[in-house]
Amino acid sequence: MAKSNDITENPMLTKLSDLDNLALKKGKKKVAVAVAHDEHCLEAICAVMKKGIIDAILVGSESKIKEIGAKLHLDLMGSVIYNEENDVLAVKRAVKCVRDKEADILMKGNVATATFLKGVLDKEQGLRKSEVLSHLAFFEVPTYHKLIALTDAAMVISPDLKTKIAIINNSVGFMNNLGYDKPKVALLCAVEMVNEQMPATLDAALITKMNQRGQIKNCIIDGPLAYDNAVSAESAKHKGIVSDVAGDADLLVAPDIEAGNILYKCYGFSANAKLAAVILGAAAPIVLTSRSDTEESKQASIILAAAS
Repeated sequence: MAKSNDITENPMLTKLSDLDNLALKKGKKKVAVAVAHDEHCLEAICAVMKKGIIDAILVGSESKIKEIGAKLHLDLMGSVIYNEENDVLAVKRAVKCVRDKEADILMKGNVATATFLKGVLDKEQGLRKSEVLSHLAFFEVPTYHKLIALTDAAMVISPDLKTKIAIINNSVGFMNNLGYDKPKVALLCAVEMVNEQMPATLDAALITKMNQRGQIKNCIIDGPLAYDNAVSAESAKHKGIVSDVAGDADLLVAPDIEAGNILYKCYGFSANAKLAAVILGAAAPIVLTSRSDTEESKQASIILAAAS
């Protein structure tokens, strides 16, 4: 396993609430919400606005937005509202706000994910920057000594070697913007040894070597690592693993969406973890929450995007 001589200066973020101060230091950001007539979305936006972290551009049915605001007693003062009844056109307008630098962050409101992403990925009028859009989640896990990030649990189904590198670069670039000088990246596999019958271990070994030779920058990568080695220094020591990453990972990279999604939901439903998540690879961070997300996680996702 890799042993790096690099001295890292990663921020010790132990709680998602630590992101509030980071976001405030970056200055107020503007969020463009596509199809903003959604109760849960507007509640989260207004709560984060109250903290002074963001301003909002609300694109959607103006009458419905104001009706929801009145019903829930939300303070929409200071928000810009662009009236657009058609979902596809509302997405295009919100995307244009980000593309024209009128907004810093894009957020999905009451619109189908496929419609939303189609607008983001439009070759002529969209926001695609990287070859790959990927999902990055940060978890506050009670049993871990700091925030831990996970990719990719929601976007890329079965990444090949090239795609895994793009996913890592998306996540590392975002974490660098948060203040992580060299985030410690653990490439998760079922075992910590290279096994030719387990392709994920071969990819992990190649990516680790590429990092050591400077082909993947601004991070320290080690793998393959089993989950216990990645998050437990005691487990790594017991198995004789000498590594700067083992037991102190900042970022976990899943071998595929199934492993990533299972771990994501285990954290949330079985480990009592709090979470925030963004979509990366576009010209700006994207907040794409689901109705099953808690109100706290929706707010934290907006703040995470604003802190980058």
